[in-house]
Amino acid sequence: MEAISVEFTKVGKRFGARAVLAAVSGTLRPGEVLVVAGPNGAGKSTLLNILAGVLRPSRGGVAYRRGDGEVPRREWFENLGMASPDMAVYEELSAIENLRFFGRLRGHALADGALAELLETLGLPVREHHRAVGTYSSGMKQRVKLAQAALHAPAVLLLDEPSSNLDAAGHEAVAALVARFRARAAVAVATNDPREIAWGDARLDLAL
Repeated sequence: MEAISVEFTKVGKRFGARAVLAAVSGTLRPGEVLVVAGPNGAGKSTLLNILAGVLRPSRGGVAYRRGDGEVPRREWFENLGMASPDMAVYEELSAIENLRFFGRLRGHALADGALAELLETLGLPVREHHRAVGTYSSGMKQRVKLAQAALHAPAVLLLDEPSSNLDAAGHEAVAALVARFRARAAVAVATNDPREIAWGDARLDLAL
């Protein structure tokens, strides 16, 4: 997938009378990891949702750029991978079935063998791949969320607290995933975890 940068300019967001973000600007560049840090409630998750097109900013704007041109908003989804605590997986489906569904949704169907390999790299054993996700621990569900974000090799990867609910081995698997994507994609990680902050090539600190 061709490299894409994401520019956000003077982005603000209000929920009723409450201002969550005020005039936040920056750029996600291919080959870099931008760490978005700040206290709880500062708007880290809100910013990532705006960059993903899930939320509309109250002011300011976001542009996906490929070369000298702008990527139409309708094409953001196919170029984007995202994992966050708020995202849900289908608990009645297995991990493989979830990934099949999300892959087809993006027009990027993969063979079950490739899906199994991706899950294994994120630390989900083969014996768990065909069990209903509703029976999984929170850490196992997190691995499925990360796999659906990465399965179509997106040009933009947005990760909100990616190591949440993961053990040390899971954290290392996420670090390896981020390192692979850094080589060719624009990556943003919202976190206050010092281990994840260390992945950053650039840092954006949000304040309450």
